[in-house]
Amino acid sequence: METVAVIDFETTGLSPGQGDRATEIAAVILKDGEIIGRYQSLMNTGAWVPAFIESLTGITNEMLRSAPPASLVMQEVADFVGDYPLVAHNASFDSKFWDAEMARIDRTRRQEFVCSLLLSRRIFPKAPSHKLSALIEYANLPVAGRYHRALADAEMAASLLQRLAHELREQHKVNTVSVDLLSRIQRAPKSQLTKCIAHARAV
Repeated sequence: METVAVIDFETTGLSPGQGDRATEIAAVILKDGEIIGRYQSLMNTGAWVPAFIESLTGITNEMLRSAPPASLVMQEVADFVGDYPLVAHNASFDSKFWDAEMARIDRTRRQEFVCSLLLSRRIFPKAPSHKLSALIEYANLPVAGRYHRALADAEMAASLLQRLAHELREQHKVNTVSVDLLSRIQRAPKSQLTKCIAHARAV
């Protein structure tokens, strides 16, 4: 698989369209099955973190007051990931915040997102849940740290992506797992998954 950047945001809420902002971002560069680079930073947007979010993430308003400004953090992380394909667990969430925070620094995303949650629904259909924590337990993968902290979640999403690629190679006999194949699998209806994988085997 090509080198990818796996990212994770912690935020004040669910939607940048409703005024929610990022509080932390992490990105890990995954190359040949190994994490070769890490970026993590809290980010100060001036937004208030509700008490239940503080409890969930452990990120407090006091911590954010001394954090670097979001504009600086987004410039740094955008330069760090460059043009690598982006991966996130529940990418519909992270991509919205990525695009919103990038827009604030007048930058735009050039690459697509791969979603390890959508992939897990296709490749691990029998998993009891497709939340990251449940999939880490289901696949017997190491817990990298506290859930709902960006770096630990990004590292675990990278580990999950590797396991999903392994399943495609071992169980579905796909010789080359590419980002393009993963993108097609995550878009494919369940009924079309076999055809999608068969096409990849034939290439």
